[in-house]
Order: sequence, then C-alpha cells, then structure tokens
Amino acid sequence: MKTNLKKFIALIIFSIFFLNSCGWYKRSDVKDNPVNVDQRVKKNIQEGRGFRFGRGATRGGDFDFASSNPLWRGAVDVLDFVPLTNASYSGGILITEWFSSESNTENTNRELKITVRFVSNEIRADAIKVLVFEKTCVLNNCKTKKIKSKLESELKLAILKKAALFENDDFKKFKETEGKKRAKGLIKKR
Repeated sequence: MKTNLKKFIALIIFSIFFLNSCGWYKRSDVKDNPVNVDQRVKKNIQEGRGFRFGRGATRGGDFDFASSNPLWRGAVDVLDFVPLTNASYSGGILITEWFSSESNTENTNRELKITVRFVSNEIRADAIKVLVFEKTCVLNNCKTKKIKSKLESELKLAILKKAALFENDDFKKFKETEGKKRAKGLIKKR
C-alpha cells in the first residue's frame, strides 16, 4: 500500500513539474494571445509551451524523388537481374537478396549479396560504394564475409555509365521542352 502511495505522489509531483510550463498558473489576457487557433498554437510552440498529440507537423522533410536522380536510376537499372531486399532512397542504400549464379556448378553452396551505398547525388567515382558479400554453406553451417572482388569495380563502373546516360537523356529532354519555351519567351520580349 505504501509503495502505491509513494508512486502516486511521485506521479503528481512529476506532472506538476512538467505541466507548469503549459501556462496553467499564468493569467492571460485576450490582447496578449491571438484569437486564431493556428496562430496561438504557433506562438505557444515558439515560446516552448505545450505539446501536441496526433498529427504534429503537417509535412515531413524535403526529399528529392528517386526518379529524378540519375545515379539512383542507374543503380536500380544495373541491379535489375536480382530482387532487392532493401531500396531506401532517403537512406541512400540498395541491398539485394542472396543470389547464386546458375553457371556456378562446381560450388553450388556459394551465394552473393550486393550492397550499394550512395554518398552523394553527383555522378562521380566517389559518389557510390559497392560492397559484395559472400555466403558459403556446408551442411547447414553458413559463413558470411565481405569479399574484395572485381565485381565491385565492374558494377560501380556500370552504374556510373548508366547514370551518365540517364543524365544526358534528361538534359536533352529538358533542352527540347524547357529550352524551346524559354527561347520563345526571350524572342517575344524583344
């Protein structure tokens, strides 16, 4: 009984301490507070008073769409031969499922997994990092390790080439549509 009473008293003290910033004890005048609810909420949040339940912020962060990033599109296009386990544009990572080559007859218990990490949105050699992992299984005993392979550099080069082609195509489309519109606008102004 005493422990429940102590917990209850601690909860009351804790609540009073944190709810003190809500302004319950402060007398407010109509001329000091906005009448509009949205303005009042904004003012309270700016002053650090109160908190929100429910929706909170009305919009999230600003993200570019993956379809507008040629490096991302190039990586997805190059890795289309294997299913993806994780494709997080905002996290900047692509991870494939474990896969094995059908022509790999002498070592059928070997599988590979590819991870592509995006460091930058620019098409540069250091903008992506390709990692290859190998899983070998012998009698249900599987070992996984990162391997250094020519596949890493070949995939990286293929992704960069494909991204450069996508960017070139996007530039041509922009030049044909927007460039002509802007040129017409300049001619009309003269």
